[in-house]
Amino acid sequence: MSEYLNMKEQILLVGAGGHAKACIDVIEQEGRFEIYGLIGRKSEVGSNILGYPVCGSDSDLKFLSSKVSNALVTIGQIKTAENRESIYTKLINYGFDLPTVVSPNAYVSNHARLGKGSIIMHGVVVNSGAVIGNNTILNSMSLVEHDSSVGNHCHISTGARLNGGVSIGNSVFVGSGAVVRQGIYIGDSSVIGMGQLVSNDYTICSKLPNPRGKE
Repeated sequence: MSEYLNMKEQILLVGAGGHAKACIDVIEQEGRFEIYGLIGRKSEVGSNILGYPVCGSDSDLKFLSSKVSNALVTIGQIKTAENRESIYTKLINYGFDLPTVVSPNAYVSNHARLGKGSIIMHGVVVNSGAVIGNNTILNSMSLVEHDSSVGNHCHISTGARLNGGVSIGNSVFVGSGAVVRQGIYIGDSSVIGMGQLVSNDYTICSKLPNPRGKE
């Protein structure tokens, strides 16, 4: 009987690149799910990623929804969120559940809210009053301070810092080591480069200064 009580739910990972490897480590450390396999390109089917099979491509998602109930988008995101958004919508339409995955090495306040299908990676801090949207990546060592909000389909990259009361729209990328001053608004689909200091509100039509002083 105890053997059955200890069975984990399975989860399908959609994406088989470098970001998927980082997600696998977080999922293993969290310990809630057993990884069923990964979805990759047709040329990747039959290979293994960190010991887990690439068991299909996008065209197999509908069939696999009858075999495994949980899924996570494990495609990376830099310049655009389009691929992650498209896959997320497919998974919802096929009836998958999209759990939120949180590293045991992250700190998430009990007074913060996390959206479905998001992943909170190692060393992340999410402080009180913060709200994180759906299908969003908070990458390793990033900080989301008190009362900040991050929209859907965003990627807050490694070591980025969002100070208190920051508001991030949907489909935004914030590069590694970027620092956003308290109270700043960043509009939908914006791309904040690595190491940028954001001290004024920013939209896709804005232009940040180059930290190296060159165009």
